[in-house]
Amino acid sequence: MSTIREQALACRDAAMAVAELNTAQKRALMLAMAERLVVQAPAILAANAEDMRKAADKGVQGAMLDRLRLDEERIEAIARALREIAELPDPVGVVTRHETRPNGLVVERVRVPLGVVAMIYEARPNVTADAAALCLMAGNGVILRGGSEAVHSNTAIARALREALVAHGVPAAALTLVEDLRREAMIELLQLTDIVDLAIPRGGEGLIRFVAEHARVPVIKHYKGVCHLYVDRAADPALALNLLVDGKTSRPGVCNALETLLVHKDIAADFLPRAADALGRRQAELRGCERSRALSPAMKPADEADYAAEYLDLILAVRIVDDLDAALTHIHRYGSDHTEVIATRDEETARRFVRAIRSAVVMVNASSRFSDGGELGLGAEIGISTTRLHAYGPMGAEALTVERFVVYGEGQVRHSQSRVRG
Repeated sequence: MSTIREQALACRDAAMAVAELNTAQKRALMLAMAERLVVQAPAILAANAEDMRKAADKGVQGAMLDRLRLDEERIEAIARALREIAELPDPVGVVTRHETRPNGLVVERVRVPLGVVAMIYEARPNVTADAAALCLMAGNGVILRGGSEAVHSNTAIARALREALVAHGVPAAALTLVEDLRREAMIELLQLTDIVDLAIPRGGEGLIRFVAEHARVPVIKHYKGVCHLYVDRAADPALALNLLVDGKTSRPGVCNALETLLVHKDIAADFLPRAADALGRRQAELRGCERSRALSPAMKPADEADYAAEYLDLILAVRIVDDLDAALTHIHRYGSDHTEVIATRDEETARRFVRAIRSAVVMVNASSRFSDGGELGLGAEIGISTTRLHAYGPMGAEALTVERFVVYGEGQVRHSQSRVRG
């Protein structure tokens, strides 16, 4: 087995070849990768079944087990995401600024690949394909280090994708899957400042904090998703109820699921019992403040930890608030800068909410579950950044590039005395 440094160097060399691919070549590669996933679906599902069996034996359950599971529908969804990436505008080479300076210099800002991206993730085999496709579409090499729970699934997916790379004349090392899953190997990878340009951890808060604490390379962070729905007094109750049920129960184990419901006091007496009934029929547990429990006695009492929690389960914290300012105060205290939602028919209240919330995604009368790169037109996402660096929010291919200056001149020099006199 090659050392981590040797693998990273090989990926960096291969990234140079990826950066030279034109748009048509990258699109053809994306489509070929999607086709290989579908063709190799039986092998991928067999590998995933082995991972699921071992995870169950270890007592893994809930959100992590759901993220680990693959079926034919999910594999097709992964392949479809790759096809969508193929149809997106190529971010590489895009000129974002063009001007001619008084001295005649033509100054452009042009998007270029980052170089080598290290993706660190847990039991999410779909990330193997999503991260690889987005990095390659942006002209980068990618080093994937998945969790031990998904080792067989990740290996099978990476094998299929690398077959497409080789068939299209791209060095297989452009997609490097780290087989050494020791923490020491991960730490070594995260400290290769001369090779790795960016690390993106994707998983639980513990993993992300571990990466952030040990990395010397830049890190895009997203610790957790404590997402709120604020139901304003001017909300349409039926609309708000639909947002609540979808946001909490459609897939509770993901980071864009709702974790807290805030309800304006003027609408609480009507809305909360309906909400409790709808969520109760879907086996959701509610934990509320004293005022909430007075309207819905079946709620359990909520404490400070509940309002800060990312449950990733059918559990919802509830609080009645006096007004918009109180809702904003709560979100600023307990939120995680991920996604916040307001249900209201009052345009000025909606504008105030959008202006005041600093989160990466703000929804007005739309479900928090749309806080996803695929749903927001990115094809797929490599992660969600709540770190205010060059990217903020769901990250697609464009977020895996940076802008540089390209300057065209005709012999201009900075100082007249620099000219050579003949």
